[in-house]
Amino acid sequence: MSFREIQFVKSVVRPEELPVPGLPEVAFLGRSNVGKSSLINAFLGRKKLARVSSTPGFTRALNFFRVDHRFLVVDLPGYGFARVPPRVQQAWKYLVEGYLSAPRPLRLLVLIFDLRREPDALDQSLLEYVRALGRPHIAVLNKMDRLRKTEIPRARQRWEATLKLPPEKIFLTSCRTGEGVLSVKNKILEALEIKKELGGKR
Repeated sequence: MSFREIQFVKSVVRPEELPVPGLPEVAFLGRSNVGKSSLINAFLGRKKLARVSSTPGFTRALNFFRVDHRFLVVDLPGYGFARVPPRVQQAWKYLVEGYLSAPRPLRLLVLIFDLRREPDALDQSLLEYVRALGRPHIAVLNKMDRLRKTEIPRARQRWEATLKLPPEKIFLTSCRTGEGVLSVKNKILEALEIKKELGGKR
């Protein structure tokens, strides 16, 4: 299925500015420069809805988009970029944790990681926090096109050990080639109880 109408709803910089809960929500979260905006654009079938920046740490607000008046996509600020001042990092942490801990109709949290990277302490702490909240979540290991095919299995195994998720909740993608994006889209639609899309690159 393709989405017909996508509207920007609101940009939030403090938890107290969050819109009143209503439609079901799916949120995207990843550290800076993992391709989060590209994945959102690929999921929605738009090229420039979520802004793609070459500057890590660009997104400093939490952005809401209404899709076909059926659900909301929530673009959470990227995290973990060292060159961002500590006070800004704390503000982002406060904002993201404020959203995730609020009583909102969050059907799925999409955690995005760079398949090429080694999981580190920041990734571990994020995963522990999400598990503690009990929010339903999946993991997307992006940028698989940047690795040789022979390198992908070992990289996946490395992340699986950190993620501690069943295989059906771990997805490998390339936003550049589109590989794996449809499988992620179908998982999101399943969580939103919307009919899946058939065909295309899985």
